[in-house]
Amino acid sequence: MCTTSLPRHAGRLPRLFAAFMAFLLSACASNNFPPAPSQVATSDYHYIIGSGDTLHITVWQNPDLSSTVQVRPDGRISSPLVSGMQAAGLTPDQLATEISKHIAKYVRDPVVTVVVSNFHGALSQQVSIVGAAAKPQSIPYRDRMTLLDAMIVAGGLSPYANGNAAVLIRNGKSYSVRLDGLLRRGNMADNVPLLPGDTIVIPQGWF
Repeated sequence: MCTTSLPRHAGRLPRLFAAFMAFLLSACASNNFPPAPSQVATSDYHYIIGSGDTLHITVWQNPDLSSTVQVRPDGRISSPLVSGMQAAGLTPDQLATEISKHIAKYVRDPVVTVVVSNFHGALSQQVSIVGAAAKPQSIPYRDRMTLLDAMIVAGGLSPYANGNAAVLIRNGKSYSVRLDGLLRRGNMADNVPLLPGDTIVIPQGWF
């Protein structure tokens, strides 16, 4: 018999809740979805800064102008010599360029770097693992991330997960992924590339 249970953090993922319920139930009963694509279109991926992200801003040879700031809910940041600058919606490199332009009136030929930590960006920039994972969560996508990468962060499968009935939801389409084969038997043919915004739904089964 196959049963389902909600992840404890479901309230933190309201936009995934409906998808979780619908696809968890269908995957648990019978997974007839096509296999997930083994290849995706390659392109240079650049993270887009979002509200709540923590940014480490470094101005070379000017430690007094370097700082660690959090992107405000309105998408803006404030740091030495910069007040209310728009950060959300930019890549770290783009923001570094904007800061350089702004402080150039005070610093000669400034060299600015921006590094993002404690990601809290939009769901379109994340990969979400819901259902019977050891640690269901949403994680920031990184370039060339794979299914195995995401499942390592999620701590693998829970003891009663039906990993081979898992579903990958991408752009409104559903694909079958075989997590038992990947994680419990080491079949790397089941390791598929991921894209930003993907959701991995893992049903729970009792046998």
